[in-house]
Amino acid sequence: MSSELRLEARLTREQLIAQHELAGPLPRRWAHSQGVAARAGTLAEIVGDRAALINSAAVLHDVGYAPRLVVTEFHPLDGARFLRDEHGVDERVTRLVANHSFALLEAEERGLREVLEAEFPLLEDQLLVDALVYCDMTTTPDGEPTTAPERVAEIVGRYGADSIVGRFIRRAEPEIYAAVARIEVALSADQPR
Repeated sequence: MSSELRLEARLTREQLIAQHELAGPLPRRWAHSQGVAARAGTLAEIVGDRAALINSAAVLHDVGYAPRLVVTEFHPLDGARFLRDEHGVDERVTRLVANHSFALLEAEERGLREVLEAEFPLLEDQLLVDALVYCDMTTTPDGEPTTAPERVAEIVGRYGADSIVGRFIRRAEPEIYAAVARIEVALSADQPR
């Protein structure tokens, strides 16, 4: 089997996992995941041979919200454990899922930072980490493109400023904007002049 066919089969498998877990019980979360994956598809030129990794992490990043997977009530950790334990998903993908969009800061708010760091250390590939932040934080809950400031405001509005998520996202806000800016610079540098 050619490497292209293997890649397509792997992506299809991961899309099916996300669809199976999210489409029925959480159609809006599924729409968001599809939008994040579509956004990831626009980054192929800057991520190069790691495009399959970012696409996989993008479609799977919120799988931990699936009601049957909730254990800790912290979706990055629940999702990464599910992907690792039930599906044997690539370790880099599970680490991206576990740490997406500065989840370590939310883990700290929830008293789970040490657990997250021990099980799923942050991937050292800054470009992939930034790429997933960019894809997630520039996609609405309905899967449409947005800006990072609009997305942060939407999250705070949905959860409330004093909630765990509201506190976390405000702490992460400068890091989110920096990651999105790095990807935007890389995208603009990749454009012919």
